[in-house]
Amino acid sequence: MSDIKQRFFKDNQLMKIPKKEKDKRLLFDYLLTCFDEKKLYTEKQVNDILKKVYLDYAILRRYLVDYRYLSRADDGSSYRVIVAEKKVDNDH
Repeated sequence: MSDIKQRFFKDNQLMKIPKKEKDKRLLFDYLLTCFDEKKLYTEKQVNDILKKVYLDYAILRRYLVDYRYLSRADDGSSYRVIVAEKKVDNDH
C-alpha cells in the first residue's frame, strides 16, 4: 500500500486516479481500509470519508460501487463494504 501512497498521494491527498487497472484496484483496496465492514453507511458518511482523500469524492464513490468494493441500496440510502470471500484451504 505504501507504493500507492508514494505514487499517487501528496500530504494524504490523492493527486490523481491511476489509469492502470492494477493500480486502481490497489487504490480501492487502500481506500477500503477507511471503512468498517460491519457498518452501514449513509451516502453523506461515505462522501465525508472520501472527501478527506480526494476533491471529486463522487467519482471515488462511484468507482467503489462499480468495482464492487461497496454495495449500495437500491434506493441509494445506504452503503456497505462488500466482504471478499476468504479462500478456504482444503489441505488443512
